[in-house]
Amino acid sequence: MKNIKKLISKDDLIFIAGHKGMVGKSIFKELKNKGYKNLITVSKKDLDLRSKSKVADWFKENKPNVVVIAAAKVGGIEANKNYPTEFLLDNLIIQNNVIESAWRNNTKRLLFLGSSCIYPKFAKQPITEEELLTSSLEKTNESYAIAKIAGLQLCKSLRYQYGFDAISLMPTNLYGPGDNFDLSNGHVLAALIKKFCDAKSKSDLEVKCWGSGKPFREFLHVNDLAKACIFCLENWNPKDSQSPRDENNNPLTFLNVGTGKDISIKELAILIAEITDYSGEIIWDKTKPDGTPKKLLDISRINNLGWEAKISLREGLESTIEHYKNSKQNTHAF
Repeated sequence: MKNIKKLISKDDLIFIAGHKGMVGKSIFKELKNKGYKNLITVSKKDLDLRSKSKVADWFKENKPNVVVIAAAKVGGIEANKNYPTEFLLDNLIIQNNVIESAWRNNTKRLLFLGSSCIYPKFAKQPITEEELLTSSLEKTNESYAIAKIAGLQLCKSLRYQYGFDAISLMPTNLYGPGDNFDLSNGHVLAALIKKFCDAKSKSDLEVKCWGSGKPFREFLHVNDLAKACIFCLENWNPKDSQSPRDENNNPLTFLNVGTGKDISIKELAILIAEITDYSGEIIWDKTKPDGTPKKLLDISRINNLGWEAKISLREGLESTIEHYKNSKQNTHAF
């Protein structure tokens, strides 16, 4: 879809909630690269997004034209399993506060970032947007998924009832510079990078990986997601007659974002071992959960709008592994 006039302008005051995280940092950088100068960021110390009154006061004073919600509590299977209350409560509170305050203070466009985990555990593959709420969720990240579904529904409801211009994107598994490489709280790709890099540096004879290695996952580089966010903010108007519609011909207010390609966790581990030049044995701990067996997104709708991912998995892995090695060296230097 090509709009002559962009839906946001270089003069707009743009608030990026969560600018210190992997996603927010990449969106901030991409906006600057595209010539957006009026970018607002606020530290957690200066604005706790979990405080309804503080968020309301901040919006009243600053009145951003455009809001991007990249702030969220995120983590891998173990973190989701151990802290379901925080994953549900923190995410609900943060997104509700920001979305409501943006609406009440006449923000002209808002982008909410969800996650592909909103879809059922055994959704039809590749997963179209219509699969939402068709059956039960994966239990290991149910609380996080429910929070994200609630945020998506709030944006949809405000658009329907009050004409608030809120759109949502549902990215697949993300990775890249600034990822969380903590083994307890990080996602699978970052955890594997850490395991193989560390094993290589210590000359370990084996690397132990979670689960069977059989599940398939799709991975999107965070810089590709940042470009998708800005592309949609500039060009995607759900009210447009050519905008993506669901199977009942109703305008869609959320779109999948991914690469359209997946890989088994076992193949991913072998690829990371190859890139890190690790030649030891890979052990699979089948006492650990696998999670959803397959989670490949149907990205035809966002592709039809004119956006597609550019960074190949190997290219993205190489740069992320390099980033991890450099950040580790810098940490050891102090």
